[in-house]
Amino acid sequence: MSTAILTGQPVPGSSIEGDLRSLGYDVRVAADPADAETLLAQVPGDQRVAVVDARFVGHLHALRLGLTDPRFPLAAIQGAVTAQPAGRQALTRAMARENSAGGGTAVAVDSLADRIVAALADEGTDVQRPELGSLVATVPADPQARNEARQAVAAVDDEAVRLKSAVKSRDGFFTTYCISPYSRYIARWCARRGLTPNQVTTASLLTALIAAGCAATGTRGGFIAAGLLLIFSFVLDCTDGQLARYSLQYSTLGAWLDATFDRAKEYAYYAGLALGAARGGDDVWALALGAMILQTCRHVVDFSFNEANHDATANTSPTAALSDKLDSVGWTVWVRRMIVLPIGERWAMIAVLTAVTTPRITFYALLIGCAFAATYTTAGRVLRSVTRKARRTPRAAQALADLADNGPLASFVARVTRAVLGAPLLVALGGTAVLAVALFSGATWAPVAGAVVYAITAGQALYRPLKGALDWLVPPVFRAAEYGTVLILAAKSEVNGALPAAFGLVAAVAYHHYDTVYRIRGNAGAPPAWLVRVIGGHEGRTLLVTVLAAALTASQFKVALTALAVAVALVVLVESIRFWVSSGAPAVHDEGEPA
Repeated sequence: MSTAILTGQPVPGSSIEGDLRSLGYDVRVAADPADAETLLAQVPGDQRVAVVDARFVGHLHALRLGLTDPRFPLAAIQGAVTAQPAGRQALTRAMARENSAGGGTAVAVDSLADRIVAALADEGTDVQRPELGSLVATVPADPQARNEARQAVAAVDDEAVRLKSAVKSRDGFFTTYCISPYSRYIARWCARRGLTPNQVTTASLLTALIAAGCAATGTRGGFIAAGLLLIFSFVLDCTDGQLARYSLQYSTLGAWLDATFDRAKEYAYYAGLALGAARGGDDVWALALGAMILQTCRHVVDFSFNEANHDATANTSPTAALSDKLDSVGWTVWVRRMIVLPIGERWAMIAVLTAVTTPRITFYALLIGCAFAATYTTAGRVLRSVTRKARRTPRAAQALADLADNGPLASFVARVTRAVLGAPLLVALGGTAVLAVALFSGATWAPVAGAVVYAITAGQALYRPLKGALDWLVPPVFRAAEYGTVLILAAKSEVNGALPAAFGLVAAVAYHHYDTVYRIRGNAGAPPAWLVRVIGGHEGRTLLVTVLAAALTASQFKVALTALAVAVALVVLVESIRFWVSSGAPAVHDEGEPA
């Protein structure tokens, strides 16, 4: 239970007490500021507390935005301020300061809640102030102002505002015009029945898995059902985020479930398509694995670039200025959002092609579309990086090092090496090139030698902090090298079942890499060092796979890939679930649209 302290008796006809109770607050009335301080001290430290001016006039949704958002330790709107447990000490200090003989940081302000916010600002404490738009939140000074405020409240439908704000501020064309116009009402329906975003996220996952099962039947009816179910899964995928925004039910666990389930749904669907094609006599497992690798590498490019530049100083460039200019023109905004093939457009394309064509055609279209999108986005980011004069922070360099996923072999090289071979990106590209040549050489043990060189260059690439203009490309290069090695060796084995085993291994490793991203995004740090050591790091896994391919027969290699996939999946899933369920990390929410 949360507690709201009203500073004074509510004005006759005011709905403030009922509004606060509807938001889950236990309301207590303070006779004066000293009484408010006493009541504040009586509230248990593990509860949210709010101080609200009894004269407050405004929309219920304005109060909801200001007083119930779980993402911020301190938040305020005019006439009201709230603190979660993490912000209680700051709130208590500010109130004590205002009530002390030397207080009065804002003596011209008549509202105690607003004086507390001013005191918090004076001491440099961050207080979240939500954007209210047309919503009203005010403390009228006299009856006439109260009358005008009430008329302003009546003139704006706060439920319509709430529904509109449930939709992402930035979304793809398909999502904006084909899904969100009705999915927001599904979100409201869910909220009124007490459903949580995590429950809707789980329903979306189950629907996508059923769609994958339908695709795996290999029948035309199964393909049609799969396409329809995939679209419905995406509707639910939009609904869970809209429900979170509508009811302000944000959580770190929810953000992680939403992000990882999106990947699980899409990649499980790829596997279902490959199984369905196999039933019809067409082996497309290499295409399915290639699509998963391409899509994962696209995401790593996005994550690495954003982590490298989100807090960089002097972060401007002519390319960025041109991009901002194009975003100010309506039609170019939608064209630019569509050509990167975001999740809405991509899933719609997959669903339609599944229903009316074959899995092979679906994968061809997916690979071509994603390759074009990856080229477009990566080229733009490279141009931005080389034309801006940004200075990368130590935090950004550490995030890139964590995303690189170097294991014990590369770490050993970094410790014992004395000479620096060159710039990190050039070193990583050089090692990857040697590995690629070795993989296609035809000699049995050549890939092993290439993997050894790759491990050495992986250690060298992280010998210094990744602060160069293009060093954010190092993690994507490593991802492409590791995943590509597994794909090539499985395909070269030419044994039935090797590519599905490789698909499973890459999926398990990709999950680990996505998990790393979302830990960093949630400011929870990288996965523990022991986990990276146990699963070998990218260079250790690459070397192990090349040794297995060289030392074992084709059928034995298939079994080894399967066993490795199961082992990696078990370790990373157990640790990931343990962390996200028990981490206690602050609530987060991503307003952007993942590719």
